[in-house]
Amino acid sequence: MRTTLLAATAILALGPGMAAAEDLTIGLASEPTSMDPHYHNLGPNNALTLHVFNRLVDQDDNQGLQPSLATSWKPIDDLTWEFKLREGVKFHDGTDFNADDVVFTFERAPNVPNSPAGFGTYAKGKTVEKIDDYTIHIKSEEPYPLMANDISTIRIISDSIRDIAETSKFNSGEAAIGTGPFKYSEYVPGDRIVVVRNDDYWGEPPLWDKVTFKPIGAGPARVAALLAGDVDVISEVPTTDITTLEGEEDVVLSQGVSNRVIYLHLDHFRDDSPFIKAKDGGPITNPLKDNRVRQAISKAIHRDAIVERVMEGVAIPAGQLLPEGFFGTSKNLSPVAYDPDGARALLEEAGVGDGFAMTIHGPNDRYINDAKIAEAIGQMLTRIGIEMTVETMPRSVYFQRASSGAADGSPEFSFILVGWGAGTGEASSPLKALIHTYDKDKGYGATNRGRYSNPEVDALIEEALATVDDDKRAEVLARATEMAIADNAIIPLHYQVNTWGSRKGLAYRPRTDEYTLAVNVVKQ
Repeated sequence: MRTTLLAATAILALGPGMAAAEDLTIGLASEPTSMDPHYHNLGPNNALTLHVFNRLVDQDDNQGLQPSLATSWKPIDDLTWEFKLREGVKFHDGTDFNADDVVFTFERAPNVPNSPAGFGTYAKGKTVEKIDDYTIHIKSEEPYPLMANDISTIRIISDSIRDIAETSKFNSGEAAIGTGPFKYSEYVPGDRIVVVRNDDYWGEPPLWDKVTFKPIGAGPARVAALLAGDVDVISEVPTTDITTLEGEEDVVLSQGVSNRVIYLHLDHFRDDSPFIKAKDGGPITNPLKDNRVRQAISKAIHRDAIVERVMEGVAIPAGQLLPEGFFGTSKNLSPVAYDPDGARALLEEAGVGDGFAMTIHGPNDRYINDAKIAEAIGQMLTRIGIEMTVETMPRSVYFQRASSGAADGSPEFSFILVGWGAGTGEASSPLKALIHTYDKDKGYGATNRGRYSNPEVDALIEEALATVDDDKRAEVLARATEMAIADNAIIPLHYQVNTWGSRKGLAYRPRTDEYTLAVNVVKQ
């Protein structure tokens, strides 16, 4: 029977109950790049580090906010939020958790050297003040209703490691000291990451004594490892294997819609874009700066075909930054219809009816079918006269180049495939990170790799971020989204639907943030 797309908490097939081993092995489709919880704001890194480090404010499976190292929070004036900290919590090295650790964390989180994309979006513009050992005040420059949402993205580290808080020392384990349910045990890049149960954990004790994460980038190899019993759980079941695995009695599939949009970022800021040329190889003024060209590209993309043929039906065509139902989405937006004739007419109107040559860059080991999606985009744009070259690479190389690979430290590429999962679960996250004009000091546009800039959109985003009334904020976020999409700040393609596979007797409880967490592996 064909797997259907269900809500984020759905379990598609459940095997009969059986005892699970105390040790758990998880095959990961995308390998984390560091044990440093602040090095790279990347889904695999964020999921892995949650095993070792806690946040002040946690997120449940649908990204609702819950107490964690903070037991409560509230605004005490227009510019100040008070957080009460949990007492009696110890770090893995036995030191007590208190306000000093929070102050140090917020000093470090937005300032990690060589970070491909850090946490400035969430940490900057906030001043953390210690009131006493278990009370902190976080001040903002303007009223900021999303304080708890932002705080829920940042993992807390110990002030005791201040002198050794370097990415390399997190990777070696020397600095990987958190308050989380598991302790660092081993990190061998390319082979395995091992954590062990924290028997002194302040919260609900984890089910597993030891968890081994094994990066298995190739989909067929991941499925083979599950079928052979080499791993207990795998993330990102390949879309081509879902129907087959549904017929396997010893396999359980769990599936949920995520808030991750797969999209295209375009070079909005350079007249001479490095990977765009005339068809004869000569120079050409960057055509992507003309919205008619951007709209032509969007019309040339057959989103339904990508979903059905590339994604095997396991995705949802996208017309905005988040799927319907998430906070701040617009009811007025829908996926752009496939219209190659209209696309050609727009290119003609923009003065590039003869086309041009362009390269699409993307990762080949980060998102579901990412390289295949890039190839499909290349074919579709070639059909309207844009001669496309497709270049994909490992994410460990790709994100650094996409963010700051040019000689002047700006984004290197002209046209890229990328994805964004809303860390806060609402439209303010992608609007602030992807759409707002890049401002390193304020943390705006931290992953705006196209350097899109529109003062009117910026003003709406900033208005929303300072709007306390939820209904009004949702309305302003929707208006900002509509304006950004009309201007093709980015071109949304589809929303990911994620599928986990596990051996009989286990199931995975899906999350909208796509995280693969050992605590979400449950016995059946």
